[in-house]
Amino acid sequence: MEFTPSAGDELQSEYFFSREDAYQALCAIDELREHIAPLLYVSEVRTIAEDDLWMSPCYKQASVAIHFTWKSDGPAVQRVLPMIEKALEPFRARPHWSKLFAMQPAQLQGLYAKLPDFQRLLLQCDPQGKFRNAFLDKYIMGN
Repeated sequence: MEFTPSAGDELQSEYFFSREDAYQALCAIDELREHIAPLLYVSEVRTIAEDDLWMSPCYKQASVAIHFTWKSDGPAVQRVLPMIEKALEPFRARPHWSKLFAMQPAQLQGLYAKLPDFQRLLLQCDPQGKFRNAFLDKYIMGN
């Protein structure tokens, strides 16, 4: 996700993965501590119950999420996000939709089994795309 933080912006990222993979995923993040720690204000780990919401990062999967609140250094955060995502790739980690991530649209789309159904629903309910924006066009519709 491209971003240009302004002074005072709070930069955050969060990634969700299966609860079964939590230990290994957190160990993978620990391997990056030298890159992450200088940029980090706080991190938290939380568990989330599975749900049946098509585009939820917890769809049909009891999950663990690791959250990062970053220092206001956008370029440095942009450099560390791909490292985090590569480390979490074996665990099919899904980024929080409204926080910072670097994942390419095709990779992100491959993480959501119900995406084709959601795309059809969007086209049915909003055929002209009046309620879409550039982010939805890129990451959901693949335009």
